[in-house]
Amino acid sequence: MIRIAILGYGNIGKAAEEAIQSAPDMELAGIYHHDEIDQIINHQSSIINHQSSIINNIDAVLICTPTREVQKFATVLAERGICTVDSFDIHGQIWNLRSGLDPVCKANKAVSIISAGWDPGSDSVVRALLMALAPKGLTYTNFGPGRSMGHTVAAKAIQGVKNALSMTIPLGTGIHRRMVYIELEDGADFKTVEAAILADDYFAHDETHVIPVESVDALNNVAHGVNLVRSGVSGATHNQRFEFNMEINNPALTGQVMVSCARAAVRLRERGDYGAKTMIELAPIDLLPGDTETLVKALV
Repeated sequence: MIRIAILGYGNIGKAAEEAIQSAPDMELAGIYHHDEIDQIINHQSSIINHQSSIINNIDAVLICTPTREVQKFATVLAERGICTVDSFDIHGQIWNLRSGLDPVCKANKAVSIISAGWDPGSDSVVRALLMALAPKGLTYTNFGPGRSMGHTVAAKAIQGVKNALSMTIPLGTGIHRRMVYIELEDGADFKTVEAAILADDYFAHDETHVIPVESVDALNNVAHGVNLVRSGVSGATHNQRFEFNMEINNPALTGQVMVSCARAAVRLRERGDYGAKTMIELAPIDLLPGDTETLVKALV
């Protein structure tokens, strides 16, 4: 059995726990809550203590913390030879994260699979496959309508925000509107909070509207979705069109993708293929439980 630990127990951590419990080849090795994070960074937790036998019983750790905390945890775990999976979701910073983690993983014989959610993540794999089918052309990824977990966490982190919900509204051709609903802390100035949200890198590149509300919980819905379209050219033949759609529960799918990637991380490590990798660098068969012969016969 593959033994998986969870670091962070919010919506994604809970969904990952369910996915581990449903996997035929995995078992839960432990859950580490947010109140233990400082201990982990300060090298005090048994999860990263070389002197503790627990490290020998963990095959991989799922980092289910906010995106902006991923790199420090992935680094400290990789330094101790522990495989990790995260769902880092700031697209423009993914290569920097990979570049920083890759030498640490290789030096310590670990594997870190980064940005292993559904976008970036499984949608990235779909985009890569469609580009292979039609090398010349355009791909549009349209998210929503639905709650963006990364944007919601970013809005909640703004000073003066008591609670927040960020909804992604697709406008077509990969353009999106962000509707950010916030509850203010007592005494907080709405205009100051609004300016801080609009300046945040999560929101600065899209049309964003910040709306004060009495209760975020009354609006909350974790449903989401994507419509991915590519029109392009196969060889010299034009007018090739592909479309991929899904409607999902956001944390449930993210947790499932992370668990599947943990399986791949363990297999890569067993083969000595160390380093930091994104999902487009993985063989799909490594994401699945079962032996190669059975999977090839069933899927090819």
